[in-house]
Amino acid sequence: MNAPISRELIVAQARLWLGTPYHHQASLRGVGCDCLGLIRGVWRDLYGEEPEAPPPYSPNWAESAREESLAAAAFRHLRPCEVGAARPGDVLLFRWREHLPAKHCAILTEPGLILHAHDGAEVSEVAFTGWWRRHLSHAFSFPEVSI
Repeated sequence: MNAPISRELIVAQARLWLGTPYHHQASLRGVGCDCLGLIRGVWRDLYGEEPEAPPPYSPNWAESAREESLAAAAFRHLRPCEVGAARPGDVLLFRWREHLPAKHCAILTEPGLILHAHDGAEVSEVAFTGWWRRHLSHAFSFPEVSI
Protein backbone atom coordinates (compact mmCIF):
# COMPACT_ATOMS: atom_id res chain seq x y z
CA MET A 1 0.00 0.00 0.00
CA ASN A 2 1.21 3.50 -0.79
CA ALA A 3 1.69 6.17 1.85
CA PRO A 4 -1.46 8.15 2.65
CA ILE A 5 -2.06 11.27 0.58
CA SER A 6 -3.05 14.34 2.55
CA ARG A 7 -6.10 16.39 1.77
CA GLU A 8 -3.86 19.46 1.78
CA LEU A 9 -1.76 17.95 -1.01
CA ILE A 10 -4.86 17.21 -3.09
CA VAL A 11 -6.09 20.79 -2.71
CA ALA A 12 -2.63 22.19 -3.49
CA GLN A 13 -2.36 20.06 -6.64
CA ALA A 14 -5.86 21.09 -7.74
CA ARG A 15 -5.06 24.77 -7.26
CA LEU A 16 -2.10 24.43 -9.64
CA TRP A 17 -4.75 24.07 -12.37
CA LEU A 18 -6.30 27.49 -11.67
CA GLY A 19 -6.47 29.56 -14.84
CA THR A 20 -6.24 26.57 -17.20
CA PRO A 21 -8.57 27.34 -20.12
CA TYR A 22 -11.60 25.15 -20.73
CA HIS A 23 -11.10 22.66 -23.52
CA HIS A 24 -13.53 19.77 -24.00
CA GLN A 25 -11.90 16.33 -23.37
CA ALA A 26 -8.47 17.85 -22.64
CA SER A 27 -6.40 17.28 -19.51
CA LEU A 28 -3.24 19.42 -19.72
CA ARG A 29 -2.52 21.86 -16.90
CA GLY A 30 -2.05 25.38 -18.20
CA VAL A 31 -3.11 24.34 -21.71
CA GLY A 32 -6.72 23.12 -21.44
CA CYS A 33 -9.08 20.81 -19.61
CA ASP A 34 -12.72 20.10 -18.93
CA CYS A 35 -14.10 19.10 -15.53
CA LEU A 36 -13.16 15.43 -15.97
CA GLY A 37 -9.77 16.42 -17.36
CA LEU A 38 -9.14 18.39 -14.17
CA ILE A 39 -9.82 15.32 -12.01
CA ARG A 40 -7.70 13.16 -14.33
CA GLY A 41 -4.85 15.66 -14.15
CA VAL A 42 -4.94 15.84 -10.36
CA TRP A 43 -4.96 12.02 -10.30
CA ARG A 44 -1.81 11.96 -12.46
CA ASP A 45 -0.17 14.56 -10.20
CA LEU A 46 -0.90 12.36 -7.17
CA TYR A 47 -0.50 8.80 -8.48
CA GLY A 48 1.12 8.84 -11.91
CA GLU A 49 -0.62 6.94 -14.67
CA GLU A 50 -4.41 7.08 -14.87
CA PRO A 51 -6.25 3.83 -14.05
CA GLU A 52 -8.22 3.95 -17.32
CA ALA A 53 -8.62 6.17 -20.33
CA PRO A 54 -12.06 7.73 -20.70
CA PRO A 55 -13.90 6.98 -23.92
CA PRO A 56 -14.63 9.90 -26.26
CA TYR A 57 -17.66 11.86 -25.07
CA SER A 58 -19.71 14.76 -26.36
CA PRO A 59 -20.76 17.76 -24.27
CA ASN A 60 -24.28 16.31 -24.00
CA TRP A 61 -23.27 12.65 -23.52
CA ALA A 62 -25.10 12.17 -20.22
CA GLU A 63 -28.46 13.36 -21.52
CA SER A 64 -28.38 11.16 -24.59
CA ALA A 65 -26.95 8.03 -22.94
CA ARG A 66 -29.04 8.23 -19.75
CA GLU A 67 -26.28 6.26 -18.03
CA GLU A 68 -24.34 7.16 -14.90
CA SER A 69 -21.01 6.77 -16.71
CA LEU A 70 -19.21 9.44 -14.69
CA ALA A 71 -20.43 8.06 -11.36
CA ALA A 72 -19.64 4.49 -12.43
CA ALA A 73 -16.04 5.45 -13.22
CA ALA A 74 -15.76 7.27 -9.89
CA PHE A 75 -17.04 4.17 -8.06
CA ARG A 76 -14.36 2.10 -9.83
CA HIS A 77 -11.43 4.32 -8.82
CA LEU A 78 -12.42 6.53 -5.90
CA ARG A 79 -13.88 5.81 -2.46
CA PRO A 80 -17.53 6.87 -2.05
CA CYS A 81 -18.43 8.99 0.94
CA GLU A 82 -21.63 10.56 2.23
CA VAL A 83 -22.49 13.69 0.27
CA GLY A 84 -23.03 15.63 3.49
CA ALA A 85 -19.68 14.45 4.88
CA ALA A 86 -17.49 15.61 1.97
CA ARG A 87 -14.23 17.19 3.07
CA PRO A 88 -11.59 19.31 1.33
CA GLY A 89 -9.83 17.21 -1.28
CA ASP A 90 -12.93 15.18 -2.13
CA VAL A 91 -14.36 14.87 -5.65
CA LEU A 92 -17.95 16.02 -6.05
CA LEU A 93 -20.33 15.05 -8.87
CA PHE A 94 -23.31 17.12 -9.93
CA ARG A 95 -26.43 16.49 -11.98
CA TRP A 96 -28.29 19.37 -13.63
CA ARG A 97 -31.72 17.76 -13.23
CA GLU A 98 -32.83 15.13 -10.73
CA HIS A 99 -33.78 12.64 -13.46
CA LEU A 100 -30.50 13.06 -15.40
CA PRO A 101 -27.13 11.40 -14.77
CA ALA A 102 -24.29 13.29 -13.10
CA LYS A 103 -22.15 15.01 -15.72
CA HIS A 104 -20.06 17.61 -13.91
CA CYS A 105 -17.32 17.22 -11.33
CA ALA A 106 -15.30 19.43 -9.02
CA ILE A 107 -12.93 19.22 -6.08
CA LEU A 108 -13.97 20.59 -2.71
CA THR A 109 -11.09 22.85 -1.62
CA GLU A 110 -12.59 24.31 1.54
CA PRO A 111 -15.97 23.77 3.21
CA GLY A 112 -17.41 26.66 1.19
CA LEU A 113 -15.35 26.45 -2.04
CA ILE A 114 -15.10 24.16 -5.05
CA LEU A 115 -12.57 24.13 -7.88
CA HIS A 116 -13.80 23.13 -11.34
CA ALA A 117 -13.57 23.67 -15.08
CA HIS A 118 -16.60 24.74 -17.05
CA ASP A 119 -17.40 25.57 -20.64
CA GLY A 120 -16.55 29.08 -21.72
CA ALA A 121 -14.27 29.82 -18.76
CA GLU A 122 -11.10 28.61 -17.09
CA VAL A 123 -10.47 26.46 -14.07
CA SER A 124 -11.67 28.52 -11.13
CA GLU A 125 -12.38 28.28 -7.44
CA VAL A 126 -15.92 29.39 -6.67
CA ALA A 127 -18.31 29.54 -3.76
CA PHE A 128 -20.03 26.24 -2.99
CA THR A 129 -23.41 27.95 -2.94
CA GLY A 130 -26.88 26.58 -2.39
CA TRP A 131 -27.30 26.13 -6.14
CA TRP A 132 -24.29 23.81 -6.29
CA ARG A 133 -25.38 21.99 -3.11
CA ARG A 134 -28.84 21.33 -4.57
CA HIS A 135 -27.27 19.71 -7.67
CA LEU A 136 -24.70 17.64 -5.75
CA SER A 137 -25.29 13.94 -6.36
CA HIS A 138 -22.15 12.06 -5.25
CA ALA A 139 -19.00 12.57 -3.20
CA PHE A 140 -15.79 10.53 -3.33
CA SER A 141 -12.38 10.55 -1.70
CA PHE A 142 -9.20 9.82 -3.63
CA PRO A 143 -7.70 6.43 -2.75
CA GLU A 144 -5.24 6.33 0.14
CA VAL A 145 -6.29 9.79 1.33
CA SER A 146 -5.48 10.33 4.98
CA ILE A 147 -8.40 10.90 7.27
